[in-house]
Order: sequence, then C-alpha cells, then structure tokens
Amino acid sequence: MKNTIFVRAFLAVMVALAVSCSPEKEPQEATLDVTPNNIAGVWRLHSWSGGDIAEGAFVYIDFQRSDRTYTLYQSVDTHYVRTITGSYYIYTDAEEGAIIRGNYDYGNGDWAHRYVVSDLTADRMVWTALDNRNDVSVYVRSELPSFEE
Repeated sequence: MKNTIFVRAFLAVMVALAVSCSPEKEPQEATLDVTPNNIAGVWRLHSWSGGDIAEGAFVYIDFQRSDRTYTLYQSVDTHYVRTITGSYYIYTDAEEGAIIRGNYDYGNGDWAHRYVVSDLTADRMVWTALDNRNDVSVYVRSELPSFEE
C-alpha cells in the first residue's frame, strides 16, 4: 500500500514537472472579421508568390471604409509612382470565407482576380487568388510614405 501511494505521488510530481517545463507557446494574435472597417487604412505589400519585389519597388493600398474605395500606389512596373483608384467589395462565400474583389475607376475594368482574405489581424492579412491558389500576397499595416515625384 505504501508503495502504491509513493508511486502515485512520484508520478504526479513528474507530470507536474513535465507540464511546467514545456516550452511556452507564443500567443496568437486574434484574427478579425474581414469587413470594410477592419481593412480600412494603409497596407504595404510585404511579399507575394509571384516573386521578389524589385529593390526600391513598392505597392501600397489605402482602403477607405466609408465609400468602399481604394487608392493604390505602386512602382512595380514603372520608375515613377503610379496611382490607381477604384472601388472594392467584400462578400462571404460559404465554402471559401471572405472574398474581396474590385474594379478600377474610369472604366478600366475589374481586378484580374477575386481574392480569399485570410489571417486578418490588426497588422497583417493574406490574399489568395480564387482562380490560382499559388498566387498569394501578404500585406502588412503601414503608413503611407511621402512620394517624391
């Protein structure tokens, strides 16, 4: 009987030590619902699966919540800052989740893709093209720099 109590007490101490010595998990940042309110503001393209962004090139997108418009500032295909404007729309698909799509002002058509928006936090979001799951863009919350013309 004494051995049984001793063995149980020893096992309880060992379990307590094992639990207390386990590595701490980093706290996960809470994800947000994909809404115009939660994506409003300026985001910088941090990475994309299409390859590296050339040194000095950039993409910033500024989402306006009130009228669901955006202004895109980019220098990917030019040496100058190109400003593109338009409207965006967010809807929820039962299977895919939150989808963002948009169009360009001045009758320039729709975005080339519709994107599943995932892992939205206060500082980061991931866009995956619905029609090409290998097309993945990561955006980080940012301030809009002043662009020298």
